[in-house]
Amino acid sequence: MRSISILGATGSVGASTLDLVRRNRAEWRVEALTANCQAVELAALAREFGAKLAVVADDSCLPALREALAGSQVEAAGGPAALCEAAARGADVTVAAIVGCAGLGPTMAAIEQGGVVALANKEALVSAGAVMTAAVARHGATLLPVDSEHNAIFQCLHGEELADVRWITLTASGGPLRTWTPEQLASATPAQAVAHPNWDMGAKISVDSATMMNKGLEVIEANHLFPVGLERIRVVVHPQSVIHSLVEYHDGSTLAQLGPSDMRVPIASCLAWPRRMKTELQPLDLPTIGTLSFFAPDEERFPATRLAREAAQAGGAAPAVLNAANEVAVAAFLAGQIAFTDICALVAQTLSGTLSGAPGTLDEVLAVDREARIRAAEALEHV
Repeated sequence: MRSISILGATGSVGASTLDLVRRNRAEWRVEALTANCQAVELAALAREFGAKLAVVADDSCLPALREALAGSQVEAAGGPAALCEAAARGADVTVAAIVGCAGLGPTMAAIEQGGVVALANKEALVSAGAVMTAAVARHGATLLPVDSEHNAIFQCLHGEELADVRWITLTASGGPLRTWTPEQLASATPAQAVAHPNWDMGAKISVDSATMMNKGLEVIEANHLFPVGLERIRVVVHPQSVIHSLVEYHDGSTLAQLGPSDMRVPIASCLAWPRRMKTELQPLDLPTIGTLSFFAPDEERFPATRLAREAAQAGGAAPAVLNAANEVAVAAFLAGQIAFTDICALVAQTLSGTLSGAPGTLDEVLAVDREARIRAAEALEHV
């Protein structure tokens, strides 16, 4: 039996992880579960799985959590410091699935324990890639990618040498607006942008998929996880989302990982690593799928991948600024404040200003993040 902590237990990745744990109860002991402010839901999960600790990031929700856990043996805590303490409890596997920069501190706390960290928090490597990867090496931690694309690459690279890689190709569904004209994109509503054809995701990541920013962020992540050189990492649009990514080698061989559009596949890969675990998912029916198609990304209509690559090439604070500005812009779009096409325009405007120096610590990354959010909010007033 192994212990597991899930940071972000009430989100989509957390729910998928707990579903796998639920189906393999004899193999897992739940150490800690966290959520932002879903006190009743978190308490129910903590009771079901016998967690030792439940934490809400918003400490104003702690009284509700304590009330929901009354009479149980589950310890309750709240606030950012409590999140980091939950991550630092030394579970055999820590699933880092807190969305946004709120997840940076807990992810670092888990890494510093030197265990296995299944990483589903994009911001960790986009905003703080150099800081995080240095900490992984320093503490002897194992970082396993949960994102379906990076997990696919991880599987395709198993037993291979990075020096033998010619290309890493990230696949992108293209999102729900893939075939829209520029005029249609300008009038896209939040409901249309979040209606992803293949994946069941939260609103923010669904909008990122629609703008292709999600893929741009993944290019930056891949550059840290699989350092073959940014020029060897490319994107291809694959609307069916059956092939999750590919690795081409110098001998001409290309390995691809295929699977259903279900996050339980890459999560299961991380939980069972270096072995495999059985899931109840339906196998691929290739004759029914019939056709797989591929297209080059259109960076005129969807400039996010270009912006992300430019930020990665600039290095220093640029990736953190890109991420922060995008979060501000997506929130504004979801609130009806700006048009869909204004998202990347606002990100580009924020990136065009003077950038801070390269952050060398987590605190410096968070300072860059705060500065960029202020700058993006100021730009928002003039959109």
